[in-house]
Amino acid sequence: MNIQASIHPLADGSAPSRGSVYYTALQQFDQAAAILHLDEGTANLLRHPRRELTVNFPVQMDDGSLQMFHGIRVHHNTVRGPSKGGIRFSPMVDIDEIRALAMWMTWKCAVVNIPYGGAKGGVVVDPTRLSERELCALTRRYTTEMMLMFGPESDIPAPDVNTNPKIMAWIMDTYSMQKGYSVPAVVTGKPLAVGGSQGRLEATGRGVTYCIHEALQQRKQRLSDITVAIQGFGNVGSTAADILTEDGAKVVAVSDVFGGVANDRGLDIRALRAHLQTPGATVGNFAGGRAVSNEELLAYPAEVLVLAAIENQLRADNAGQVQARIIAEGANGPTTPDADEILLKKDVLIIPDILCNAGGVTVSYFEWVQGLQAHFWDVKEVNTQLKRIMTDAYRVVMAQAETLHVDPRMAAQTLAIQRVAEATQIRGIYP
Repeated sequence: MNIQASIHPLADGSAPSRGSVYYTALQQFDQAAAILHLDEGTANLLRHPRRELTVNFPVQMDDGSLQMFHGIRVHHNTVRGPSKGGIRFSPMVDIDEIRALAMWMTWKCAVVNIPYGGAKGGVVVDPTRLSERELCALTRRYTTEMMLMFGPESDIPAPDVNTNPKIMAWIMDTYSMQKGYSVPAVVTGKPLAVGGSQGRLEATGRGVTYCIHEALQQRKQRLSDITVAIQGFGNVGSTAADILTEDGAKVVAVSDVFGGVANDRGLDIRALRAHLQTPGATVGNFAGGRAVSNEELLAYPAEVLVLAAIENQLRADNAGQVQARIIAEGANGPTTPDADEILLKKDVLIIPDILCNAGGVTVSYFEWVQGLQAHFWDVKEVNTQLKRIMTDAYRVVMAQAETLHVDPRMAAQTLAIQRVAEATQIRGIYP
């Protein structure tokens, strides 16, 4: 089923540009709302961000000069609980991207049925151009500006593009200093020494592998019989590569932002990781295979393609070249709606992002719970609970696809929207 829906402007009269990630997020939502026959009022409420804060703030640089930076935080929805979402530091950050990612976080949390709404934030900055002192100062000032938004009962940030556990620790410390006491539950993805969770760093990539396992089981295939290509070799892609290799799959192609490498006999992932620790090393100059471009990797003849890079990687102009039979979306929004149509006609199974990469937010939820209780789990318990939630979510999404006669992306979207709409209707509209 493919129901086309128009993109309505928001309450302020704005509308995203066609082809933007926010346009994609709203298009997906409007299609799902049409399938569910949501009443117009509820649909309009759910497609709007609840609140947005944009700030401009100074940072004193190492040379004594003042430089201005632009920061954003968006809460999409808080009906099912406090908002949850990462913070990214990137020159490409803009309000529409953050709105889209916050909306997807709402659906992601609802798909795996954890009590959060969606949020996202970012600062327009190239962190590679900052010293560690400048990066710390920027993080702390952004946190101070966002005190209106952040809180363990209201909005819990996490790592995202170009942010990491150290930056999360700076956020936690800044918030705690403002409150006058330690508040570890205000942020997740922290180092273990300040209240982080075992298994958090690997959680997104591990969740991707649980979804792949379920997809193969559904198709009566064994992991040891399939080949995998992975676009993106950051935290998500490299973790997925490690686990899939350990479980018997053959990873035959991998890429990063600089290019890729392929070996039909299977790449030595451990050797590739070691290679990347040397100065100037990239995936593309690894000696364990032949160099391939990112575009070649997307069309590589592997049964499973893991998309673990950035948005809009599969589009109308390249989706037709994809040879994989299963696509696992480890990144947010890597496939455009036009590409979806092409791939579905080829009978490609797409494990959608709001399901496939929900392992990170799930273990962030575990970290938040552990922080509130001041009681911490071992890694075995974390991974056991993560597997339970991810596999249950996968099976419920696929059952929804059969019930509604829709593809898995629309099944995940409709499942999530149903859950948020139900909570909205039960709570009612204040006053």
